[in-house]
Amino acid sequence: MLMRFKDSPEPHEPGMVPPGAEDKVIHMSFRIGDTTVLASDGRCSGRPTFQGFALSLTVPNDAEAERRFASLADGGQVQMALTKTFFSSRFGMVADRFGVSWMVYVAPRGLPGHHDFEATRRLAAPKGSD
Repeated sequence: MLMRFKDSPEPHEPGMVPPGAEDKVIHMSFRIGDTTVLASDGRCSGRPTFQGFALSLTVPNDAEAERRFASLADGGQVQMALTKTFFSSRFGMVADRFGVSWMVYVAPRGLPGHHDFEATRRLAAPKGSD
């Protein structure tokens, strides 16, 4: 679901929406797995900053980690190169072109965050497609 300031069913308080911000998002919701994420462009003033947190992106294998990391780094800034660590075959940190920090890693079996992507794919596939 997405609603822009200009689509609000109620009029805004004077000065609440800066001129030119009518197309900004007042409310948005989307699902990631079983989680609903809410988002907004906020008060549409100033330049957004993304500090004090990082999003974690868990991928099924090294090749996917390389691909996703490169995509996030395009126009962004690598904070820690993607490399092998004691807890993952690939882990790296990058700020994307919007300044949002990401931790990309392959979660090995048995550790928190591990997801059996291949088993999920098999379960979601139509019967007889394997």
